[in-house]
Amino acid sequence: MEPDIRVEDYLDDKLQSTTDFDHLDTLLNSVEHQRSQLQSQLDHATKELEEARRSSGERQAALAAQIDEFQKLQQSIDVRLKIVAASDAPDEAIRRLEQPMKQLHKVDLAHRYLLLLQHVQELRNAARAHLPQSPKAALEPYTELKQLSLRLWELQGAADGAAVHLVAHVESVTEALWDEMKKTMWAELEAVLKKRGWPNVDPESEVDDEWTQCFEKLVDLQVPEVLYSPTLMTLLPMDVMAQIFVKEFRFHFLSDKPTSNPQGINAHCFPWFLSLLDKWEVFFRENFAPVLAAKFSQTEVSNKMVYMDSGCAFIASMLPVMREKVNVTMAEAVKDPAFLSSLLGQLMTFDDNIRSGYSYDGGDPENGWEGLTGEVLNTHFRTWLEAEKKFALERFNGIMTSSDARKIDYDFAVAGKTKPTFAAVRVADLLRSVTTQYERLRRFSHKLRFLIDIQLAILDDYHDHLKGTLEAYQTMTSTVGRAFVGVTKEQLAALEGTGALETLCKVYGSADHIINALHDWSNEEFFVTLWEQLQARAKANEDQTNLAGGMSYDHVKDRISSVVGTEDDNGVLFDETIAAYTMRRKRAQEFLTQTLIQHQRKAFAAYLKRPQWSTISDEPTSGETYYQLAPTAELDEPLTVLKRDLDFLSHALGTAVFRRIWREALEELNNMLWSDVLMANKFAASGAAQFRRDVDAISSVVERYIPDGSSALGSIKEALRLLNLPVEAPEEDSNTMTLKKAVDRVFTDNTEAKKVLEELDVESLSSPHARQILQRRVENAE
Repeated sequence: MEPDIRVEDYLDDKLQSTTDFDHLDTLLNSVEHQRSQLQSQLDHATKELEEARRSSGERQAALAAQIDEFQKLQQSIDVRLKIVAASDAPDEAIRRLEQPMKQLHKVDLAHRYLLLLQHVQELRNAARAHLPQSPKAALEPYTELKQLSLRLWELQGAADGAAVHLVAHVESVTEALWDEMKKTMWAELEAVLKKRGWPNVDPESEVDDEWTQCFEKLVDLQVPEVLYSPTLMTLLPMDVMAQIFVKEFRFHFLSDKPTSNPQGINAHCFPWFLSLLDKWEVFFRENFAPVLAAKFSQTEVSNKMVYMDSGCAFIASMLPVMREKVNVTMAEAVKDPAFLSSLLGQLMTFDDNIRSGYSYDGGDPENGWEGLTGEVLNTHFRTWLEAEKKFALERFNGIMTSSDARKIDYDFAVAGKTKPTFAAVRVADLLRSVTTQYERLRRFSHKLRFLIDIQLAILDDYHDHLKGTLEAYQTMTSTVGRAFVGVTKEQLAALEGTGALETLCKVYGSADHIINALHDWSNEEFFVTLWEQLQARAKANEDQTNLAGGMSYDHVKDRISSVVGTEDDNGVLFDETIAAYTMRRKRAQEFLTQTLIQHQRKAFAAYLKRPQWSTISDEPTSGETYYQLAPTAELDEPLTVLKRDLDFLSHALGTAVFRRIWREALEELNNMLWSDVLMANKFAASGAAQFRRDVDAISSVVERYIPDGSSALGSIKEALRLLNLPVEAPEEDSNTMTLKKAVDRVFTDNTEAKKVLEELDVESLSSPHARQILQRRVENAE
């Protein structure tokens, strides 16, 4: 046996000196103790090893047994599956279990229903328990119940309408509870009011604390409803205090009393209502406005006067009964167009009084209260529009058939202004009155309908009348027209003298008056705003078939303005109408000019044929004495006609158009005298002087009516200055330009001719003209 090195090392460590042998017993005992411990550990490890081996064997045996059992079970299942596959027993079992399962489901559902109904009842009782002492606390279970009702309603939609009775029951319980809560609090405030003798209290008095507290508790109860309601809610405390006035209103205006007569709504009902508001407005604002401010000032309804202002809240509580009265009255008014027309005007005035007098916004701070008028017109607008259109057209027809309709109203404007006919003035007044009928309407489509269906329709009819007048005039004054259409002697006689001018002045003045009126209206705030609203809607509206009130974009554009819906900001509501009337005015002006020219040609016919221009007088006439001559006898009629036409037109037309028309006519007269007299005849000195005197006579008549108007005859007057050069220079002024000097110099060259013209102060004539004129003198014939 080989020695163990570890034993040797141990002994060397413990026995290093002879003294260590003294402790040999202790060392042996320690070694023995350690050996016994190691032996014990070895025995224990051997025992555990045996236990592990035995346990492993048992587990292996158990696992083998389980495997055998599983295999047997699998074989059994396989056998059973084969049996089941060959048998109908499972289907039969399922069929037998269907009914019990359905009944079990119904029982479970019924149980859940009962639990839900029990919860509903608990919430209902909890809310009742807090009234009337603490309405805020009562709102908690009520709110939970309300939310449950809404949730059930949502789930019912998703479940294709299931549980109809349950949803209806919970909803009815919720509504009944809310009505019960309101009635409870209503009764409390009603009792307080009865003790105070309401409404027999001083409108300037202050309410006591109990009254204020009851008011506040009712508001507390209603705060959630107000905050979450999409529509206007009347305040419960105001409803309580207003009910006595509602009863009084019904007694006076919704009963068999004489004051209930629909025809008397404006005489009795509206004044009573407004006086009631005037009486109690300050009382409500002074006593209850602080309560409303405390409840709603920090909420999303703080900008709505019906909740912040107790006076407006009182109006909101009173309006339902007024609405009922208006509806009853409207039912009668639609049968009587005249009454309907007056009623709508009265109703708009009532609405305006409510808005402006009490700052009532109807719960819509952005757009304001639409008024009872707006509610009525939602149903009866078309009936009212047709009634107003009928009345307007009847008045228009009456205007056109009146005895003085086609007469010029010379007193309408001061001198220098164009005078319209009586019909034009009355038509403009009619259109203005139609504007007052609808300018207070709040809906854009309603205002546009009035504009197009009534005002533009009347303007179109009057335009057609003016157009027809011009067409008839053209027919009567043209050869072709008289040949094909035929004209009576009476019609021709009506055009004699100033008859034709008067006919044309009527058209011109009437068209001018309408155009000016439309321009003025286009600058008024109402029509400017209406135009801006139309433009905004036309640009934003994608549905071109319904721009407003069922009218298409094209229809509105054709009737109003071609720039509707474009980026052009220069349009107005009456663009198309103004353009049409402008064409009639322009055409009438053209006819006026033509008529004046025709009058001149006819009047000057004899004068143009006068043959004595070249006759040499026995008494030579100098250029300085021509004015002493009398006008030619053949000029008497032309001067008379000229004076007649000038006088008539000066009274009928404005200064600007008067001067414009006459300038064209006088220029034509200038051309006629030039070509048919000056260039068509030879002139002796006396003839030239006579011609100059005649032209001065014409100029004198013109200047009497048109200052500086004879400038249109400037070329003929300058020509006569050349034509009237003396044959010989006076002894006292040998430097005077004589006919011979002028001829010699003018015919020398153009430069010399221009100098002559400058010396004679002739500006409008050229050198060729000067030569032609000088050749008209018989003295130069050779």
